[in-house]
Amino acid sequence: MAHTLVVLVEDKPGVLNRVASLFRRRAFNIESLTVGHTEQPGLSRMTIVVEGDDFAIERLTAYLYKLVNVVQVEDLTHTQSVVRDLALIKVQAPPESRTQIMQVVDVFRGRVVDVTNQSLIVELTGDVEKIDGFVEVLRPFGIIEMVRTGVVAMERGSTPLYVPLNGNGQAHPHPETISEN
Repeated sequence: MAHTLVVLVEDKPGVLNRVASLFRRRAFNIESLTVGHTEQPGLSRMTIVVEGDDFAIERLTAYLYKLVNVVQVEDLTHTQSVVRDLALIKVQAPPESRTQIMQVVDVFRGRVVDVTNQSLIVELTGDVEKIDGFVEVLRPFGIIEMVRTGVVAMERGSTPLYVPLNGNGQAHPHPETISEN
């Protein structure tokens, strides 16, 4: 089963390499990896899609926490989340098939972002299955080139994944992960 992990890390050189190396050492294949800044200065957010059963993902999470620059790890697989992927697809679009391609783009709620005499570049945002379906519909027209961002995900609701940094420069843990003794 594919799991979507969100890993908050310190925004420092080499962190991505250390995280990716951990996956390699533990023989996990990363299906999708996206990294970007967060609203909190000094923290980056990695969204990683990886195949594994619940037990293997729990072990992987424990290994991630052992990395110095990892602040928090959340598995969004079993939560209500918004999950999106972005694709740019350059497709052959001679004048005789252009209208048909643009109708397909409209059905999938995509946008044409570039037009030349013989091609279109289409932008589509959605879940992985939507983009996979769109690619299959466009394939007979002739896909020239394609790029996908990888999955980004966010848990629904008003609770943040983490509480902003405290005075010591350390992130407070997610409110739901604080144990009550």
